[in-house]
Amino acid sequence: MADPPGCCRPCATCLLCLCCCQWITAKKEKRKGLRTTKCDCGWFLFLFCVFLFTLVWLYFAIIILNDFHNFNEYIFKQTKLWLDWSLVLLIATTVLITYSAVLLVLALCLQLCGQPLKLHWLHKTLLILTALVVAAAFTGLGIKWAEEWRSARISLQATGPFLHIGIVGGMTLLAWPLASFIYRTRNTGLKVFLLFVYCTVMIALYLAPLGITSPCIMEENQLPPKPALVGHRGAPMLAPENTLMSLHKAVDCDVQVFETDVMVSADGVPFLMHDEKLIRTTNAQDVFQERAALNSTAFNWTDLQQLDAGSWFLERRPFPTVQSLSADDRSQVTKQRIPSLEQALEAAKQSNISVMFDLRPENHSDYQSFVNATLEVILQSGIPLQQVLWLPDGFREQVKQQAPGIQQIYGRKRLRNEKEPLLHVNLPYQDMSSEEIRQYRQDNISVNLYVVNQPWLFSVLWCSGVSSVTTNACQVLKEMKHPIWLLPSSTYLMIWIVVDCVSVLAILWAFLLVKKCSQRRRAAESETDVLLTKINSLMQE
Repeated sequence: MADPPGCCRPCATCLLCLCCCQWITAKKEKRKGLRTTKCDCGWFLFLFCVFLFTLVWLYFAIIILNDFHNFNEYIFKQTKLWLDWSLVLLIATTVLITYSAVLLVLALCLQLCGQPLKLHWLHKTLLILTALVVAAAFTGLGIKWAEEWRSARISLQATGPFLHIGIVGGMTLLAWPLASFIYRTRNTGLKVFLLFVYCTVMIALYLAPLGITSPCIMEENQLPPKPALVGHRGAPMLAPENTLMSLHKAVDCDVQVFETDVMVSADGVPFLMHDEKLIRTTNAQDVFQERAALNSTAFNWTDLQQLDAGSWFLERRPFPTVQSLSADDRSQVTKQRIPSLEQALEAAKQSNISVMFDLRPENHSDYQSFVNATLEVILQSGIPLQQVLWLPDGFREQVKQQAPGIQQIYGRKRLRNEKEPLLHVNLPYQDMSSEEIRQYRQDNISVNLYVVNQPWLFSVLWCSGVSSVTTNACQVLKEMKHPIWLLPSSTYLMIWIVVDCVSVLAILWAFLLVKKCSQRRRAAESETDVLLTKINSLMQE
């Protein structure tokens, strides 16, 4: 086999060694008669599919980072083990994508060098394992975390234009090994099939922007105001959640609403706590060893005041930002206690921010007494009622009658036969499309979506016109003065046309250049054959 132009014999030998896991020089390969078989082509196709499969999973892994803290909390409730599983996810995904990408590049380089596409059985086994691991990850995502499929739909609005450019670029580069294979193979049917598939895919990609929609494709003067920030349990990346320190840190981040969760103690004192049990965010396991597993509402207020509600934050480090806390902040964290609703309302009144809360647990047999105790504290606190945002659905009519000034926030979309018009809704960000957000905005309905931590997601919702977002990362979103990207439709159209034209020219150039190199190689081989024939004739004479 003649070495093609631009591919030295040592390079071909190294590529064969890496893919075959054997040291096979070009001469030995020629003597052994190694050729690319149909089975080898099948394994190459499988490698390409595994790479794409893993690449898609990498995209999903990056998208679900916005909600991964919820997954960490879920795992802790099941195992009592706290770990930032997002790091495990990213490391494992990076290893898989790197392995399949390197193997794919080696295979493409072998094709360009005119060498057989041989994979060692070890690589084949690892590829099958990679495919199974990624398939299991997608299956688990669909079973336990199905709402993340809707997150992916939203993410495409943020990344669609750029994914299109990247995919077109990748498929354009694929023209080189494809052209090399087509000019080397003598199977006409295979040539026609590959060219047809490749051209069909490229035409579909060139026309893909016709189906790409994004709220951030708009003129600058059409951009809605920046959404207000709602601190999810305060500022949980900067301070222990649902503490007074977290509230004050949220105020420093310019949040307009402090979102929290309220429970009522056994002796009728409303206090701030999200989990039904105290184990995750306090030292209840040390102070009340025998009662630590009880529901939070089973403790009286005196018991709750004995608990440390801050040290866990430094020990478990629920967010990477914990490492950057100052010495003063660390000292303040260790002094945090479970705050009562009365204390939180007083702090909110002094800071002039609103308070939005859920009252938990809603399935408790004494829930009505919880509502009464909570209303009593609100009315006695002296906070302006318009600064209180009421989320619980239970006994809502009673709340309206006793405290008509409280703003009612609904955790559902409006109904067709709505008796009273909704003024405020609070929903997961996956539950509302950009079109619905725009429609609610036109109808003067305030929309708050939760939980929004990543700038790309905040940008999409900003462009859609959402009123406010609940976030863990108020310190990050506070600094955003503009969406990550904003493109006028005319600019995007120009980018689309330029990318497609450059791609077409690059593909034509690749095929023409490879054809020219192929013709030179065949001419050289022909001259060599003629010379060998003459030598053979002379020797016979």
